[in-house]
Amino acid sequence: MINSLFLISHSGDIFLEKHWKSVISRSVCDYFLEAKEKAGDPENVAPVLQTPHHYLISIYRGKLFFLSVTQTEVPPLFVIEFLHRVADTFQDYFGDCSEVLIKENTVTVYELLEEMLDNGFPLATESNVLKEMIRPPTILRSVVNTLTGTTVFAEIQGVIEACVKLTGMPDLTLSFMNPRLLDDVSFHPCVRFKRWESEHVLSFIPPDGNFRLMSYHVSSQNLVAIPVYVKQNISFLETGSCGRLDITIGPKQTMGKTVESLMVTIPMPKSVLSVNLTATQGTYTFDLTTKVVLWDVGKLNPQKLPNLRGSISIQTGSPKPEENPSINIDMKIQQLAISGLKVSRLDMYGEKYKPFKGVKYVTKAGKFQVRT
Repeated sequence: MINSLFLISHSGDIFLEKHWKSVISRSVCDYFLEAKEKAGDPENVAPVLQTPHHYLISIYRGKLFFLSVTQTEVPPLFVIEFLHRVADTFQDYFGDCSEVLIKENTVTVYELLEEMLDNGFPLATESNVLKEMIRPPTILRSVVNTLTGTTVFAEIQGVIEACVKLTGMPDLTLSFMNPRLLDDVSFHPCVRFKRWESEHVLSFIPPDGNFRLMSYHVSSQNLVAIPVYVKQNISFLETGSCGRLDITIGPKQTMGKTVESLMVTIPMPKSVLSVNLTATQGTYTFDLTTKVVLWDVGKLNPQKLPNLRGSISIQTGSPKPEENPSINIDMKIQQLAISGLKVSRLDMYGEKYKPFKGVKYVTKAGKFQVRT
């Protein structure tokens, strides 16, 4: 039902976005911002706007606009009621529904939205039910969230690998639903570059076998949807004798797909002698030589989030480590392109037979680092 949610400040700045089915470019908000300018008073902005490809349904609460985007017709009052429920939940959790508090509790906000909507449909909206799954932020949790809730830098490097086994000289045209997501592209020599420049389609006569048709990258951080969130608390005593570690990982923007081959690597300070940890899922190892904790989680179960916690022993007499270790995440998600790029159709010309066509999407973590 709801494809995306944007939170927009009174001045028109988009400061938070959440996508459920596919990443919708924030440029869709331009229609809303134009209507806001024409209305003058925020209270007078039409709650329902129709664009060429989407419906925009919004409410105004606490000097904030909650703007939902749908691709099909839905009962507007149903969506408006849900948006008010979201605002009420934020107020209940954070004491107020303001831009500052939402930014300070970004991780909790994403957790709440993940539970309140399942693949775009309302799921858990009662405050008492949500509080059983997601604890309201305490002072300590607020500090941790402030440190980890903001994306410092993000970009996507993508490739399209082709496997072609066709007879004759077929002429292929590959079309995408949203090709303008791509900032930079590099093509196989068989691709006709002029067709891409004019129509943003890939037109080519393919070689036989496996080859890289195109590589691309998305550098706009606003379009990079981080697929998982990490809640962590790694601390050391001032005396330097010991420390504590507590890490939880959950899905954030996986569009209902399963996170697989999840691996967490934590390079510990050289003064660490040993760790005594408990993993609710998967297994962990600690290498005494490299001082690296390796947590092999496997598949991420959203119904029971994996947690690793315990104590850290440090060499006697050593000072407190100057910096906390970073957390490195490795993972894979099948049938999901985190860039939002989707194949629309593949047409063949020049041959009369009907080919078999298929597409497979895979998201892999390149360098995913969480600062602690």
